[in-house]
Amino acid sequence: MRLARASLKDQALAVIRESMLAGDIRPGETYSAASMAARLGTSNGPVREAMLTLVEQGIMQVVPNVGFQVTPLTDADLDEIYDLRLMLEVPAMRRLAGQGVAGRDAEAREHAERCARAAAEGDVRAFITADRDFHLTVLGLLGNARLTKFVETLRDQTRLYGLNLAGAEKLRASAAELVELLDALEARDADRAEAVMTSHLEQVRDEWIGPAPEEVAG
Repeated sequence: MRLARASLKDQALAVIRESMLAGDIRPGETYSAASMAARLGTSNGPVREAMLTLVEQGIMQVVPNVGFQVTPLTDADLDEIYDLRLMLEVPAMRRLAGQGVAGRDAEAREHAERCARAAAEGDVRAFITADRDFHLTVLGLLGNARLTKFVETLRDQTRLYGLNLAGAEKLRASAAELVELLDALEARDADRAEAVMTSHLEQVRDEWIGPAPEEVAG
């Protein structure tokens, strides 16, 4: 894969995130900006900037004089992220239902359809990407860029753990919830939107699997 000249940092960031999702970049292993840049056919600068962006987001950490590692998460970390998402995304959906999304939900419905197709095909990676796009698009309808960015970071911190949503039946159920959420928002049914979002997050947390005990101890 070769990167175009425009927005090299953003392209490198997207490739690195996809590599994490695919399992090509894994917790516990160290990666240098130079080796990643050689793989992408670009200079070190944009790749290092991309990795430092992930460090700022808590997704990677610097290994002095060596490179970068994916930041491992304990069960306590996952619980904190889950609590934060409950506190942010559930009230956000209730507020959005009050405002209504009629005429503004086309992009979100497209992402929901992508989730449904990925679920039908059992494509977990495609599902997680489409699910991320869906939720960030819906949050964006509130017009609070800081909220959307913060939730994006929380979601990305648990990106690897989403791979445990492997069952096709669970993927289909999760995809159906996205449509149900959109229907509730369009109907301006705040109680239903709140309940669906809460259920959706609860199921996601149940599917996260924390690191093995020896990883936590280390």
